[in-house]
Amino acid sequence: MFFTKSARILAVLALGFGLLRVMMGFSIAWTEPAEAREAARARYIGGKSTGEVIDKGIYTIFFAVVLGTLAEVSVSLRKRSE
Repeated sequence: MFFTKSARILAVLALGFGLLRVMMGFSIAWTEPAEAREAARARYIGGKSTGEVIDKGIYTIFFAVVLGTLAEVSVSLRKRSE
């Protein structure tokens, strides 16, 4: 039961973090002018491009969905066996 609860908590945190990264990537990508965009990119996401940040955010969201699904399956199986 410990791992199921841990997986649920981790899935929620990963989903929030992934959404935050995607939103940050898009908000920096839409910043105009180009000098302000480069300054925001360097300040908030480091040396990475905004495309990399968006991609990693989407991967994190995918991981959170998979982990959350596995946690729900675990809860369902546990209830079924009791």
